[in-house]
Amino acid sequence: MPSRAVIKVIQNRDFLTSTPDKSVHAVAAHMRQFGVGAVLVVDEQDGCLLGICTERDLNYKVLAEGLDVRQTTVAEVMTSDPQVVGPDKPFGHVMHQMFEGGFRHMPVVDGRGRPMGVVSARDALGLDILHFRSELELREAVAEIL
Repeated sequence: MPSRAVIKVIQNRDFLTSTPDKSVHAVAAHMRQFGVGAVLVVDEQDGCLLGICTERDLNYKVLAEGLDVRQTTVAEVMTSDPQVVGPDKPFGHVMHQMFEGGFRHMPVVDGRGRPMGVVSARDALGLDILHFRSELELREAVAEIL
C-alpha cells in the first residue's frame, strides 16, 4: 500500500470544504457532524484551494486565544497555502512529507489546484493494522509448528 497512488487511498471518500468567510463556529460544527479533523478552504469563484483549517487551528488559534467563534472567520485562522500533493504521488511519500512537516492532514489537489480529497494520518493506521495482522498470522503459524 505505501507505493499505491494517493488517489487510490482517498478515492470514494468525501471531504469537507468551506469558503473563507464562514465562521469558525459553523466550520467546527460541520467538522463534528461529519467526524473529520480538517476542512479545505476554497475560493468561491474558481474552487481552488486557499488553505486548510484543522482541529489544531481551532484549538490553538481560536480557543487558546479566546476568540469569538461566531465572529472569527475561517480565513483568520486557517493555514494558508498549505503543502499539497498531486493524486499520482505514492502514499508512502505523502506520509513521509506529513511526518517531516509535522502535520496530520495533507490536501490532494488536481493540476489546477482544486481539491480532490485529504490524506490523513489516520490513513497510515490502516497500513499498521495490515502489517500487524500479517505478523500475528505468521506468529500463529510458527506457534503451531513449535
